Amino acid sequence: MSGKIDKSIHRGPVRIKRISFLKNELEVLSARDISHNFSKHMHEDYAVGIIESGAMGFRYRGADLVASKGLINLVVPGEVHDGHPVSEKGWSYRMFYLPPQLLHRAAKEISPGAAKPHFRAGVLDDSELARQILRVHHNLDQNKSSSLENDTLLLKLLINWISRHADHSCALSATGSEHNAVQLAREYMEDCYAKDITLEQLAVLCGLSPYYFIRVFEKHTGITPHAYLTQARVNRAKEKLVSPLRLADIAAECGFFDQSHLTRLFRKQFGITPGRYRNFIQNNK
Repeated sequence: MSGKIDKSIHRGPVRIKRISFLKNELEVLSARDISHNFSKHMHEDYAVGIIESGAMGFRYRGADLVASKGLINLVVPGEVHDGHPVSEKGWSYRMFYLPPQLLHRAAKEISPGAAKPHFRAGVLDDSELARQILRVHHNLDQNKSSSLENDTLLLKLLINWISRHADHSCALSATGSEHNAVQLAREYMEDCYAKDITLEQLAVLCGLSPYYFIRVFEKHTGITPHAYLTQARVNRAKEKLVSPLRLADIAAECGFFDQSHLTRLFRKQFGITPGRYRNFIQNNK
């Protein structure tokens, strides 16, 4: 396991991306069929990820650990560890490298007065968190999701990871009744549905922190901000289907990546494709 990897020492491809998130830079890494023996080293960042295939062995905090398919492996800043394949096939994995200040801020937002988050375990068996890691990583790797969706999912990942697995209690603080703030965010998304809205933009608009905003919005509406924005876009696309515009143009005007993106989400919401819905409307005029 390593944050900075020389591609020449691996059989399989390694992809590394740096992305901006809440005024921080984090690294997203995916690697396949790793058979390298990593020497003892440490990271300046928190590292957390999921093993997609095979198994990785590593020495961490005085213990010999094995992270196999479906398990989460992690290390905290400054903790020495190594890494090696458990079998000849090696292992494939997806990792996030997160700056300490991002985790520190998240912990304080989750539970005011909380200490810097520390995680004693080097391997976690948490299927829900594993699914979150995989989904967010895929989204960022493929670059086919909106900024709001990526921001929301990544923030929820941090909240769940810290609140459920930090050594010191980081119980979620109670949310209030910010009805006006939630309504303001809803109106903004309804009006600006075609824009690539970010979570931070909505939080600033409402005068709340991103961490608190996402929780209070979901409490009042029952869905996340990005799910609300998706519904607004699908609804506007539905209205435009009575026009002669091409489906591809409707998709672009409503903030979707392409026509297939519109079709997938439209069908998910209404149980029918946009094309079939348009035919139904035209045949019943």
